[in-house]
Amino acid sequence: MTFVVSENCIKCKLTVLRRVCPVDCFYEGPNMLVIHPDECIDCALCEPECPVNAIFSEDELPKDQLEFLD
Repeated sequence: MTFVVSENCIKCKLTVLRRVCPVDCFYEGPNMLVIHPDECIDCALCEPECPVNAIFSEDELPKDQLEFLD
């Protein structure tokens, strides 16, 4: 299982998530941060720290956000 950054993060790019991630698996895309699934260790530290509630575990990702799993 991995964690996924969803639509709420578009144009947000808050860097607080990079500071809490112990393996530095957040990367900046053109309009949002993303989590590299092969680097994520599923520690879940980022999920409660996200101020815009954009991070979900893969199995809890809302159905209308499944495109962000790719």
